[in-house]
Amino acid sequence: MARISPLAKADWSAEMTTFIDGFRTAVLGDAVNDDRPAGANLLGTFARHPALAKAFLTFNGHLLYGSTLSARQRELLVLRVATVQQSDYEWAQHVSLAEDAGLRPEEIARIVKGPQAPEWSSAERSLLAAADELLADGVVSGDTWRDLAREFTDQQLMDLVFTVGTYGLMAMALRSFDVTPDPDLVRYLPGGR
Repeated sequence: MARISPLAKADWSAEMTTFIDGFRTAVLGDAVNDDRPAGANLLGTFARHPALAKAFLTFNGHLLYGSTLSARQRELLVLRVATVQQSDYEWAQHVSLAEDAGLRPEEIARIVKGPQAPEWSSAERSLLAAADELLADGVVSGDTWRDLAREFTDQQLMDLVFTVGTYGLMAMALRSFDVTPDPDLVRYLPGGR
């Protein structure tokens, strides 16, 4: 049972309802896909604190839809964070986004092995290593930074660090609040739990 129970959408404040509707339209436009898992329990938990939700989701919108990283690169990072932080909800929420970004099922499964898996390109191996280092030490090592700087612009490197930091924070929140995966996320849980 969740430590902070999500509000049903019918109980959201007018402020929260207006913000989420506008947010989805602004960042997704015509790409709104009602078949995608909606993250109802996460949004319902956010609805308990509309001011926080608005600030966080506005920033998160940049990482999801304005980042200089490709969607594939972003999802590699997010799924690695979910693995390392043991956030099943975050993992499940982003598997479908990773599929949309072109990651194949075997690549998604390989993220669990981390940067040591030999099948990764050098750039992807460096991204995964950076995620691991940021989560373990709070900094990208000199060797990994040099490798990344050969492949990525300064803006991409900044988006990388903020992506890992943001999804690390999200994983902490999801686990601390004990947000229960929604029924439409269950098939994406690690091991199909």
